[in-house]
Amino acid sequence: MEKDKKKLTPKPADQNKTLSKPRIFFGILFLVFSVVAALSFISYLMNWKADQSQAGTMLDKTIKSSNIFGKIGDWLGNIFIFESIGIAAFLVAFLFFVFGMMILKKNYFKPWKTIGHSLFFICWLPIFMGALTKGDGVLSGVYGFQIMDFLNAVIGSAGLWMVILVSMGLYFILEFNLRPSSIKAKLSNLNDSTIGRVKGMMPRSEENFEADEELEEQAQQDAPNVTVTEVNPQQEVLHKEIETIKTPNQTSFEEVEEKTTVTLSPAASTAEKPNVPKNDDIDFKVEVAKTIDIIDESDRKSQELVDKHGYYDHRLELAKFQMPTIDLLRDYGNEEISVNKEELEENKNKIVGLLKNFNVGISEIKATIGPTVTLYEIVPEAGIRVASIKKLQDDIALNLSALGIRIIAPMPGKGTIGIEVPRKNPSMVSMRSVIASQKFQNSDMDLPVVFGKTISNEIFMADLAKMPHLLMAGATGQGKSVGINAILTSLLYKKHPSELKFVMVDPKKVELSLYSKIERHYLAKLPDGEDAIITDTHKVINTLNSLCIEMDQRYDLLKNAFCKNIKEYNKKFSERKLNPENGHRYLPYIVLVVDEFADLIMTAGKEVELPIARLAQLARAVGIHLIVATQRPSVNVITGMIKANFPARAAFRVISSVDSRTILDSPGADQLIGKGDMLYFNGNEIMRLQCAFVDTPEVEKIAEFIGEQKGYASAFMLPEYSSDESTSTVNAFDPNEKDALFEDAARILVSTQQGSTSMLQRQLKLGYNRAGRIMDQLEASGVVGGFNGAKAREVLISDLNSLEQFLEELRK
Repeated sequence: MEKDKKKLTPKPADQNKTLSKPRIFFGILFLVFSVVAALSFISYLMNWKADQSQAGTMLDKTIKSSNIFGKIGDWLGNIFIFESIGIAAFLVAFLFFVFGMMILKKNYFKPWKTIGHSLFFICWLPIFMGALTKGDGVLSGVYGFQIMDFLNAVIGSAGLWMVILVSMGLYFILEFNLRPSSIKAKLSNLNDSTIGRVKGMMPRSEENFEADEELEEQAQQDAPNVTVTEVNPQQEVLHKEIETIKTPNQTSFEEVEEKTTVTLSPAASTAEKPNVPKNDDIDFKVEVAKTIDIIDESDRKSQELVDKHGYYDHRLELAKFQMPTIDLLRDYGNEEISVNKEELEENKNKIVGLLKNFNVGISEIKATIGPTVTLYEIVPEAGIRVASIKKLQDDIALNLSALGIRIIAPMPGKGTIGIEVPRKNPSMVSMRSVIASQKFQNSDMDLPVVFGKTISNEIFMADLAKMPHLLMAGATGQGKSVGINAILTSLLYKKHPSELKFVMVDPKKVELSLYSKIERHYLAKLPDGEDAIITDTHKVINTLNSLCIEMDQRYDLLKNAFCKNIKEYNKKFSERKLNPENGHRYLPYIVLVVDEFADLIMTAGKEVELPIARLAQLARAVGIHLIVATQRPSVNVITGMIKANFPARAAFRVISSVDSRTILDSPGADQLIGKGDMLYFNGNEIMRLQCAFVDTPEVEKIAEFIGEQKGYASAFMLPEYSSDESTSTVNAFDPNEKDALFEDAARILVSTQQGSTSMLQRQLKLGYNRAGRIMDQLEASGVVGGFNGAKAREVLISDLNSLEQFLEELRK
């Protein structure tokens, strides 16, 4: 009840404090006018005959008016009542009152509903009063009299009254939903409630009492097992108290009865409670059950460990490690963009003039200056097709005498068409400027990667953990290696050695060799590996398979810890909820960097593609991420399986549009200007960036700064992996089970000195499977060497005489 009262009582009228002064002024003005108008109308109706002759004498001081508001009141009454709508003018005053309350935010009326009803009666009431008074007096006004007179002349007096009554009937039907079905339903509900009220509330007369006794006797005959229980006097008092309680909103007793009473069957109540005490002498105690918070045994132990030792600190082993400083990066001076208004105006005039020559109208053009590229956004006139502008790319490039014109038609999320034009004097984007930015320093990304700046000169960052893998491509000398160094540098500036490990694959042997100095801090390798920077193709295959083993082991740890990703797992481990005795350990992120993927595909083929595809598909959740770069983005290098698992792609300038479509699935990379100009595709849109420049001496300084500090005993060790194919084949080889064509195949290979399976197929007319089995037997017996990628196998026996001796020994 108290809550209902709080809801119903209006809030104190202190809302005017928040209202603006003009709003308060006009609200009060409307309210005052409504009161003045209403009083003027009343006074006018009382004295209209005496004041009628004074209409139009507003400025004559000798003539006095009998209206309460003088000549202003006469003027208002004459305008609104006599010359307009009669007594319906009071509705106009009422509407002004409603508007004033609305302006003051006093919503005592439903605004639109009130206005609708008022407008109906403003139109209907004058006609009704005109028909009722037949035009005599001022109650109908000029409007009501003329409408009544017109309808009377056209449809007669009977038709006039029919229109008035039908319009009023339609109003009530539409407003109160007076359909036959609804009226019948309301009448039946009214009868039911009336009967219930008469039975439950009216005093019982002697006749009713006798009738009730007859009904009770009849009920006892029909149901002899029903017992009658007495009502507790306290329950009667409680029932009377409930009947007397009414909330301010209750209009009838039935509403209270429906909300507060519950009917119980006598049989059920007596069956459940056969012995109901008639007094309250028995002590009655009430207890509220407390919430029981049971702590799991493992949670209790982890909490005890946290209280005793604190959270696990993965940086504790290298607690004194210092992150690289900004001073290690070179300062290239002022990098602010200089605005050349003459160049902008010249390019604008050339673009507009060229499009005008091809009958392409422009309604608006805007220029956004970036570090190396200026973006001109044009809004074509209505009716201009986008394709007609897009096909003019070469013409615009010819007219502007510029290399690297790129048209974006239309621009994503904008109603414009973009034309990217390289600047004559581009600005430098250094690694120092982007690393020192607040955006990078305050970033909370798991693996923040800062690429450079966008066309709008905004620093662009991305989270490698969410990409989750990056595919890079670009022709030689266009900035691809600098882009890899920028990615690695940004990670080194943000992540502690305990949080991040790199697996670096460099077939060219010179690009990533700078990072060998940070082996004991950030690099990972195989247990039997000599160098952490992997250059040998055979070791690359073993390393990739070792990463797959690491991935599977991490998934087992996550499964046992009931975690979905590495972030949840490390958090749980830091809270000491995972026991290291069960194999649990802190898991650092692992980033695999492959500098030249095309060389690996050419030499190892499927042996490299399959583990990389498997890592790209599954390794995201366990913190293993891939950065794969190539200078030859052809379809036989970047296959469909690779592209499907690398949604994030970065393209520097390439030679042809075919290569651009291979890496980005769209043209554009062939129109870049080089020197770090790149396109970044995140799976949704393509963005043009200027990659930050980090020179080789800067990378050397960073590597030396990290390498001179105390590191781990060795590099991060990956799981052991050994290729057991050859040994298993040798162990499985049995001279008694060799193929019938084994010796013939050996003679062919030794005579030609070419260990090729396809040659055996041609010479012996065999299928691929049988020729492959014979080749495995030849390898197991020592005739040919192991698999060597796309090259033929090495033949280990030099001449036929030596082969015959070897075969004689096998026959024994």
